[in-house]
Amino acid sequence: MPLRFTLRQLEYLVAVGDAGSIALAAERINVSSPSISTAIAQLEAEFGLPLFVRRHAHGLALTTGGRRFVEQARAVLQAAGRLNDLANDITGQVRGPLNVGCLTTFAQILLPRLRRGFVTAHPDVTFRQYERDQAGIFDGLRDATLDVALTYDLDIPPDLRFIALQALPPYAVLAPSHPLAGRESVALADLAPHPMVLLDLPFSTEYFLSFFTSARLRPVIAERTRDMAVMRGLVANGFGYSIANIRPVTDVAPDGSRLAIVPLTGALRPMQLGLALPEGAEASQTIRAFVGHCRGSIAPGAA
Repeated sequence: MPLRFTLRQLEYLVAVGDAGSIALAAERINVSSPSISTAIAQLEAEFGLPLFVRRHAHGLALTTGGRRFVEQARAVLQAAGRLNDLANDITGQVRGPLNVGCLTTFAQILLPRLRRGFVTAHPDVTFRQYERDQAGIFDGLRDATLDVALTYDLDIPPDLRFIALQALPPYAVLAPSHPLAGRESVALADLAPHPMVLLDLPFSTEYFLSFFTSARLRPVIAERTRDMAVMRGLVANGFGYSIANIRPVTDVAPDGSRLAIVPLTGALRPMQLGLALPEGAEASQTIRAFVGHCRGSIAPGAA
């Protein structure tokens, strides 16, 4: 009797296995929790064994059999993806699923426009986007939840490839009332005595603070936030300056308050905006098309 399950159900199984909870898996793959719960229940009924142990307040834990099923489901999904890539190469078409990650710092600024241009050019691609921090992007690329990701060149591990697209020098973000706001440029030594609002994200924190360490300075960190919009709001309302690399279209905080953007002086390493992807990923015609689209849409060397 043939087994009755779908690749989509296997995708949900792997997502829950990796996340450890249905709610977190639903958030990561942009699917409703009830849909994932139903898929897991159907798989357990079909195979006749429990795949997860339900632990109140602690999510789900894979059973011994569940761990083996997740490993095999991951292999099946990867094999199915290779079949789709093969069909695309034979037919010369760009189609099928494409899971694109993007660093939360600039997802709202960059990803929607890139996505619109790509899906307009390639309407047979099922494009899914995921906003994550740097550590989450690395995990997603390694477990095949993500095919490719827009991010910075911050501590890219050796098992992943990085394609640089744009250099983004750091700049200071200030309230218009800040005593340094009227300058054409500002040095770290000028900023260091003032309160700082630190954009506190994995890898980004070390990058920003390394400027001060290299200059033998110590910033006065008054506030920390993991949200770019919150950072801009705190700065605009006088809680301190901040440092960032990607510049929104408007110099207005989310609450309508104004911001002043001032270039930083000194030999400060710019971040490289680019694409992170697993080795060999460009064997997929769909991924190659997305890489080409990003190269054509993001100007190299622009600030």
